[in-house]
Amino acid sequence: MRYPWWTNGVKFSCQTGCGKCCDEPGGIVYLSRHDARRISASLSMPVEDWLARDCEQTLDGRYILKSRQSDGICIYLSEQKTCNIYLHRPQQCAAFPWWAENLATERAWNQTKLECPGLTAEDAILIDGNTIKIHVLADRQSTKGFREW
Repeated sequence: MRYPWWTNGVKFSCQTGCGKCCDEPGGIVYLSRHDARRISASLSMPVEDWLARDCEQTLDGRYILKSRQSDGICIYLSEQKTCNIYLHRPQQCAAFPWWAENLATERAWNQTKLECPGLTAEDAILIDGNTIKIHVLADRQSTKGFREW
């Protein structure tokens, strides 16, 4: 049986004030039902109201976070490049850089390493393969999304 190349772990440490994973214009953050419950509760809002205020639906109907009109960047990314809902951020966000699309090929991974300084940081720690697998599965669940509340 052949195991994924990352099974033995990969070094990573999220870098303070980086925000590079969140400041891509046109980025899409898919939401799970669990995300909608957690985030709306953290903002003391009914889920339906939060979905109407902070989300939109893709052409195929899945809920995603809105982006700012001015620059196409996530509405929750502050000017200091920090997440305003970090403790309750969507599963897809928490899973980065362990997205299946990033891990799929060496070329994709090398591109991710260029974009994410946490993968080459001196303070990076080894993230074990089981933890990475949990993040990959969470990202896949989020990408499936939901269409109706």
